[in-house]
Amino acid sequence: MFSSVVPYKNQHYADLKQNCIRDKILFEDPEFPATNSSLYYSKPIPGRVEWKRPGEICESPHLFVAGISSHDLNQGEVGNCWFVAACSCLALKPHLWQKVIPDWKEQEWDPNHPGNYAGIFHFQFWIFGQWTDVVIDDRLPTVNGQLVYCHSKQRQEFWSALLEKAYAKLSGCYQSLEGGNTGDAVVDFSGAVSEAINLEEEAFYNNQQKQDKLFDDLLKVFDRGGIISCSIKAHPGERELRMQNGLVKGHAYSVTAVKRVRLGHGLLAYFKNETIPLIRMRNPWGKIEWKGAWSDGSEEWSKVGDAERGNLGITVEDDGEFWMSFTDWCKFYTDADVCRLMNTSKISIHKTWNEVVNFGSWTKNSDPLLNRCGGCANHKQTFLQNPQYLFDLTKEADEVLISLQQRDMKIHRKYGQGENLSIGFSVYRVELNRKYRLHDLLTQSCVENCTYINARTVFRRKVLTQGRYIIIPTTFQPQVLGDYMLRVFTDVDSGCRELTADKPQIKCWSSIIGYPQAVTHVYVHGAEGLQNQDRTGGADPYVVIYCEGKSVKSTIKADTLNPEFATSGVFYRKKPRKPITVQAGRCLS
Repeated sequence: MFSSVVPYKNQHYADLKQNCIRDKILFEDPEFPATNSSLYYSKPIPGRVEWKRPGEICESPHLFVAGISSHDLNQGEVGNCWFVAACSCLALKPHLWQKVIPDWKEQEWDPNHPGNYAGIFHFQFWIFGQWTDVVIDDRLPTVNGQLVYCHSKQRQEFWSALLEKAYAKLSGCYQSLEGGNTGDAVVDFSGAVSEAINLEEEAFYNNQQKQDKLFDDLLKVFDRGGIISCSIKAHPGERELRMQNGLVKGHAYSVTAVKRVRLGHGLLAYFKNETIPLIRMRNPWGKIEWKGAWSDGSEEWSKVGDAERGNLGITVEDDGEFWMSFTDWCKFYTDADVCRLMNTSKISIHKTWNEVVNFGSWTKNSDPLLNRCGGCANHKQTFLQNPQYLFDLTKEADEVLISLQQRDMKIHRKYGQGENLSIGFSVYRVELNRKYRLHDLLTQSCVENCTYINARTVFRRKVLTQGRYIIIPTTFQPQVLGDYMLRVFTDVDSGCRELTADKPQIKCWSSIIGYPQAVTHVYVHGAEGLQNQDRTGGADPYVVIYCEGKSVKSTIKADTLNPEFATSGVFYRKKPRKPITVQAGRCLS
């Protein structure tokens, strides 16, 4: 993530506020005016809308009342439960909301210095790899004196309504927030890496081993500051349909706790150390809860001691927050968004990652060598015209996280556009010495493909072995234009970079030392029948490919007489008649 912050629409909060205080006026934002154009583009709000400042809605308004809480928010008229769910998650993370709501103490109403109030606020969002400062005035849409959109339970509290207005400004208008993805909003709040998990397709409910691993993963994500949300797929006509069990289809829920809850009472509970995995959700409506096992007041809570229940903060009221067993969660929810805050600190007790960020575009050009919008691998003639990114893994095996994100398109909805492109990527294992773009697929093996989807972000985690790889990000169809951000996380620096050159450059001294006349690709699959080299009756062989003073060496294959090298090299040969040598060797221990 980048530490610098850029002002949206070149509006500088400090300067604007100072000017308003000097001129003794309240700020009116010309970039997001108090007009219908800021509310909607096709769907008018029922009732007569009046834009009011918080001081006109209630006496003694505040940014926060008794601090910030995930219970503060209630969804308004627009169908943006996904955004409200993300805000509920944000409220649980002080290190995040204090970044999103900067200078929050300075922005708070100060009754002792009313002359410092200028009707202006600002919020910060991580937009396409850049922290962006968004200025708004505090005029909010109301009908009959009530806030139309997101609002707090406390009538005097306005942080959520003002935050929503800033996000609506980024999106063009409030209606553009109709329908979205909680994970996308969380990324905008934090710069996190979002992973979509299809709970239904993965069938965690029917596989205890997979279910246990998922719970451990989510517990780790949550404990390390990550944010999780979930929803239930809705068929056409089922959106926000209330099920008999109390859950709502097509509706985003924020996960507010992931816990192993201790069963039993008194000291016996500590000696037995029997636990059950539970997960807590919040409905952005602030009401309508799960009715099954571990719901508010259910008999299952009698298995938990008073001290443990006190630690969990169990309340029996229809406040929209409820617990479920993790098994039931996997059974009834179909989708989850897991947003990881990637630790890139050099000094940390937790796992740290090396991050490389590349920005690029799918662009069109009549010259195939310059075209960069070739579509997915189904389009064999143009696929390799797409952008290509090379990275190296130097460890024997390493987990690689790859996130491909396109620009948010919501701001274009008012113009009849705004749909995400269908995007994805492929990862290929390539020659150890490759320096130029791929133009053909020979022995290069595809080690990862992702399903193409019209989501803002596609994400994959994969354990890969030592070697050199190329990522090819693409749109599904060729000739589709767009911008993207590619983030690659590895344990150690992978040197991830875009390949732009197609072949070695012709330089001024090429006429003297020569220029390549042929390209040769050499692939060594393995070896058979090697002689015993050590006491254990095995060997530690490797292979080296030599060509015109250059070489490619495989990794060492321990304790085997029949190694599989799967090693390749590509050579740009100035003297094609000179031989290429392939030599097997052994490591002396």
